[in-house]
Amino acid sequence: MANHKSAKTRINRNAKRSMINGARRSRVRTFVKKVEAAVEAKDKTLAQGAFIVAESELMKAVNKGVMHRNTVSRTIARLSAKIKALQ
Repeated sequence: MANHKSAKTRINRNAKRSMINGARRSRVRTFVKKVEAAVEAKDKTLAQGAFIVAESELMKAVNKGVMHRNTVSRTIARLSAKIKALQ
């Protein structure tokens, strides 16, 4: 257990940030799943709409430091390829 005031403060702050980052990561996964569900249903217009929202959420996660930019870039590229394959 932490003995210094600053260490206790860091523990509290880290716990709060962990909750916030977890919520953000979960939100991103939800939007990605919506795109994949639309692709499974072969609904291109719905998939494109969901993709725009998911891409925005993914980029927010990068800007907030929740996810790595290369991981997000790869995810966006794969989703985009799946949508293009629907033609």
